[in-house]
Amino acid sequence: MKSKKEHWRKKSYQKVNLETKLLVVGQITNGQISVNQASKQYDVPRTTINYWLRIYTTLAQQKSGMSKLNQIKKLKERIEQLEFQKDFQQDIIADMELITGVDMSKKSLPKTLAKEIELKKKNRIKGNGSMDVLGSLNKPSTKDSNNKKNNA
Repeated sequence: MKSKKEHWRKKSYQKVNLETKLLVVGQITNGQISVNQASKQYDVPRTTINYWLRIYTTLAQQKSGMSKLNQIKKLKERIEQLEFQKDFQQDIIADMELITGVDMSKKSLPKTLAKEIELKKKNRIKGNGSMDVLGSLNKPSTKDSNNKKNNA
């Protein structure tokens, strides 16, 4: 009869030398592996690895290492900045195309960006009226529309 594993017994681990400890700590602080991955790879409990991290990393290393949540937060902020810049640049291109009458975006930009600029141009024409060569808006005034109705 085969012996059954006794689940209540602690798992035994081998001692780890200082070089391996420093290697694990270095890999974790550089972001190459996580604590869970290191635990599985080197057959060491996570609590032990966390203890090594506290002991073998300097305070400066601990502060410079970013958590995943901080990295995600900074990347989201960067995405928002870049989207704002993209929208601003598209607005400028749309204005220039309306002023000059030349479709620059179709020739020089990818199709998706050119379509976005085209939509912005259409929205501006609908909302603002037409633009003359100098860029001033020719909004249809209520007086003009009333005069046209009365003359007709």
